[in-house]
Amino acid sequence: MLRVKIASGNFFRCAFYDGRVRVTDRFFLYLPTNRWTNSFTNADTTFHDTEFIDLMNLLCGSFAVVAALMYNDLTLAFWLIVAGIVFDFFDGFVARLLHSSSAIGVQLDSLADVITSGLAPAAVLWQVCLQTEPCWLPEGWKLGYGVFVLAAFSALRLAKFNIDETQTVEFCGLPTPAGSLLCASLGMLWQQGMLALSSDGVLLVAVLTSLLLVSPIRMFALKFHGFGWRGNEVRYLFLLASIVLIIILRTYAIPVIIVLYIVVSAVRWLCMRSGNPDKAPKA
Repeated sequence: MLRVKIASGNFFRCAFYDGRVRVTDRFFLYLPTNRWTNSFTNADTTFHDTEFIDLMNLLCGSFAVVAALMYNDLTLAFWLIVAGIVFDFFDGFVARLLHSSSAIGVQLDSLADVITSGLAPAAVLWQVCLQTEPCWLPEGWKLGYGVFVLAAFSALRLAKFNIDETQTVEFCGLPTPAGSLLCASLGMLWQQGMLALSSDGVLLVAVLTSLLLVSPIRMFALKFHGFGWRGNEVRYLFLLASIVLIIILRTYAIPVIIVLYIVVSAVRWLCMRSGNPDKAPKA
């Protein structure tokens, strides 16, 4: 039996009989039974393994916020963000492998990224602002609250990504995981005494990263088209450069790699626009 609410607000008990829905007031509604029942078992509302991975991403981001705001442990916060980004990567990988993508998975993925790649790195930068002084702006200014613009623009970036069908092989604007790694790594390096930062400098980083998130710059994705060299030249060269930077710079390599990714993508985008503006990627 099924309870159905109609426009009048009243509920009626219904039962299925040979493709018909029988209502208690003897009114018969002729509907295909399979279409009616499928609405309750739609694959888009079914919980898949990929949604579990999305939840792990969200939990890592939430724990990173706690580590930054409550315990002032920016190193732990950074590695929790990294763990969340890894879960985010495997979410897409598993979805493509098992062909189990769903509408609810797309939305849950973005909601998790807002926490892991938006709020969590903003929390890291906020802690840095609390414990540093400005270099150019007057002392006493509450600059820390300004870094949460990163969380707001990350949400905007993810919302645009969900409705933009041109971002299948490349991105329009800086991907939120890249922006998150850049900001969180700066906070970790500062707390470890490996980098000097000022509160206004941190605010500038947050603002610039936020603008890059919603910029029209087309940035390449690390989605390889097979294993051949042709069509993957930029990706192979970038990975090789990243490995060399990690060997030479170690922890310092993280923000340098993200900056390199931004520069390479910007130069590539400008070359494509100047070489053939009619066929250049559009934002």
